[in-house]
Amino acid sequence: MTNPIQVRVARPTLNLDAAVSFYRGLLELPVLATFEDHEGYSGVVFGLPDASRQLEIVSHEGDAPSPTPEDQLVFYLGSVERVESAAARLRSGGFEPTLAPNPYWARTGAVCFVDPDGYRVVLSPEAWSGVAPDGLAARLDRHQVDDEDERGEQYA
Repeated sequence: MTNPIQVRVARPTLNLDAAVSFYRGLLELPVLATFEDHEGYSGVVFGLPDASRQLEIVSHEGDAPSPTPEDQLVFYLGSVERVESAAARLRSGGFEPTLAPNPYWARTGAVCFVDPDGYRVVLSPEAWSGVAPDGLAARLDRHQVDDEDERGEQYA
């Protein structure tokens, strides 16, 4: 049997304590590991929800976050109740919902917040099944059939 792939996404932070408070304290992510001044780096590794998928928040002098509107961490929570509960915890911590740049999220009942470093966190009531959402599959199929993008150029 093949070993499953493990994934870790690392993000810089300017305030490790604030990031830990957000992700562990408010979103209740489990802490898998912490490290302090490891060759100038300090950080926390969170499970999403376990060790197979991880979010690492790292503090290092000179490294600053530079989020774009599409830097999003999406949590597929599987129910409206779980979204409401997580959103209430974030609000109690002083974070207010914000409009997601992509209107898809509002249409599907998701709620978007911005973490202490400016990265967007989307709380979705959907349960990701590995199947593309409505409409996306049709666009993917068109590209697979046409094998061309909007400019008529072949994909590499």
